[in-house]
Amino acid sequence: MTTLFAFLFTLAILIVIHEFGHYLVARWAGVRVQRFSVGFGKVIASRIDRHGTEWALSAFPLGGYVKMLDEREAPVAEPDLPYAFNRKSPARRIAIVVAGPLANLLLAVLLFWGLYMSGVPAMKPVIDEPKAGTPAALAGMHAGETIVKVNDDKPESWQDLYWLVTKHSVRGENLSIETQDDRGHYAYHRLAAPAQEAAPEASPLKLLGLTHMPPPLPAVVGQLTTNGVALRAGLKPGDRVHAVDAQGVHGWAELVALIRAAPGRKLTLSVERAGTLIEIPVTPAREQEEGETIGRIGAAPRIDPEVMASMQTVVRYGPWAAMTHAVARTWELSVFSVEMMGRMIIGQVSVKNLSGPITIAEYAGQSAQSGADSFVAFLALISISLGVLNLMPVPLLDGGHLLYYSLEMLTGHAVPERIQETGQKVGMVLLALLMFLALYNDLQRLFAG
Repeated sequence: MTTLFAFLFTLAILIVIHEFGHYLVARWAGVRVQRFSVGFGKVIASRIDRHGTEWALSAFPLGGYVKMLDEREAPVAEPDLPYAFNRKSPARRIAIVVAGPLANLLLAVLLFWGLYMSGVPAMKPVIDEPKAGTPAALAGMHAGETIVKVNDDKPESWQDLYWLVTKHSVRGENLSIETQDDRGHYAYHRLAAPAQEAAPEASPLKLLGLTHMPPPLPAVVGQLTTNGVALRAGLKPGDRVHAVDAQGVHGWAELVALIRAAPGRKLTLSVERAGTLIEIPVTPAREQEEGETIGRIGAAPRIDPEVMASMQTVVRYGPWAAMTHAVARTWELSVFSVEMMGRMIIGQVSVKNLSGPITIAEYAGQSAQSGADSFVAFLALISISLGVLNLMPVPLLDGGHLLYYSLEMLTGHAVPERIQETGQKVGMVLLALLMFLALYNDLQRLFAG
């Protein structure tokens, strides 16, 4: 229910903001708005305001629209012709069309601005011991080192590090990484950009061998996922795990490693509860993570606040600096989204990175459960994706209309109806293929393994 509610809330916010951008600029441009609908299909609830606009909630929630007075859709009475969309200048039509995607990008800026001002709790960019043979291990990187610079950028958190490495890796740029150990000594490492062909869904960090150093937590259960494997097997908060299949466990990280390595395989946990040692059989569920099948039981550790505080940082700025960072982050992510689309088209990036509604719903639920900060950051990312996608020059999308009206402005003549109709058909096919591919990837992730 949390996932479903978070997904529907995400859709509602993004759709309303997008369509409200169209609506506001249409009103400014003197166009009569006949209907503002959240959702497609049959109208299930509506009301009409004093301007004659019908505000509607429709049956199919994956989208929305603003219907404007337009001679191309229905006859318009002579007195109403000045309020028709098609009678406005190309410049005004362009402003109306581009307002929706820009509203999504503006929403992202405001969300990031609020996050940066309130302070974003994040994990410090401290690495665990890289696996032997990985680029990080070959470059001489070791557990406990803090990454202080990637090329010319300074990551303030593990999330920043993930973004920087991903950005440079997708562009095929080599990495110059500066680290600092716990004695204050600096070291410099050169790593080649990872090739993702072998594992297209794996994160660049993982391909490089860079993993976050886990906090030194004891193997004591703190929380259990509702209806998860651990809860059904009989584990309880406060249980201390001493061994897995008679192999001693000395910390939570060891326990996680053993469970991840045993998807679908029965394990026997030796658990201390109220001073008594008991054995609990458990079979980790098989789940997909970055193209790899892992085991999970749905248990979280008991966390010492002081230990976690030593591993965390808070990224916070004043109002002006926060706005500067918010605009920069939105711009960077927008450009990166365009680059990713382009690289998918020419085959440099796997189309398996494309996600559909199932994955978005899953991430919405996960971010909502992780807290308000995580959900707001997720909402900003999806808003950017929606804004950028709609600006693509594909008929049926805002970007397709933007292309037509721009050509009209340059040539002084409207694009012929025959060409527009053909473009609509091509755009419909392209979007259908895109949706099918995204849904196929979702189902592959859901049922693989």
